[in-house]
Amino acid sequence: MKVSIIGAGAMGASVASGLVAYGKGRYEITASNPSAAPLAKLAGMGVSVTHDNCEAVAGADVVVVAVKPWIIEGVLKEIKPVLDYERQTVVAIVAGVPGAQLAEWLDRDGQLPTLVISMPNTAMSVAQSMTFLVPVSAADEKMRDTVAMFDCLGETMVIDEKHLPAATALASCGIAYAMRYVRASVEGGVELGFKAREAQRMVVQTLRGAAELLSVDGAHPESEIDKVTTPGGITIRGLNEMEHSGFTSAVIKGLKASVK
Repeated sequence: MKVSIIGAGAMGASVASGLVAYGKGRYEITASNPSAAPLAKLAGMGVSVTHDNCEAVAGADVVVVAVKPWIIEGVLKEIKPVLDYERQTVVAIVAGVPGAQLAEWLDRDGQLPTLVISMPNTAMSVAQSMTFLVPVSAADEKMRDTVAMFDCLGETMVIDEKHLPAATALASCGIAYAMRYVRASVEGGVELGFKAREAQRMVVQTLRGAAELLSVDGAHPESEIDKVTTPGGITIRGLNEMEHSGFTSAVIKGLKASVK
């Protein structure tokens, strides 16, 4: 499958590098970008590169548009004349732009290409993204191909557009929130006497273990917490101290603020 990626920023580059590393040779990738530096890195991975968006689109099966919200209208109108509406799928990785608006920009005498909104996170580059797909104008067969592509980069969930802002807060913004927790824990570890690199190794493996425990069917965070909070023990003391400082409330407030 030929995949063209327009925009080689954090998201576009993560899609490209993830498909190269984890696509098992199933994807032929072209990337376009106005500046040369991001393309040079992708070219070193075997990605075909160009500065011409229309050239990138030609012959592609899937066109991934991963640009800033204030740029996407111009990009879609630029590639619109060369898109094959019968064959190509357009995947828009863009925050805050409704599907109806994307469809309006791509409308060609009442026709639309297969159009999907995608919201992954940067963990695509290590095949651990939580990616959400919203079918704007897509048949089941086309959606299966799109899901299969993003499944190479982690886990994929097809949702309706109404829930996309909340999903973005939980998983896309959530990457940053998880990183901030790691950073806080590492700083605590340094205060407790460890070197930062040692503390980070401990915290990362602990989070990896927690995630694996919760990946088992029927697992629940509170059940796992109960296993390690003995009466009068040190774990419950630490948890309660965090709650006194508003830990759970702060997380929920941050998520709600992201949705706004």
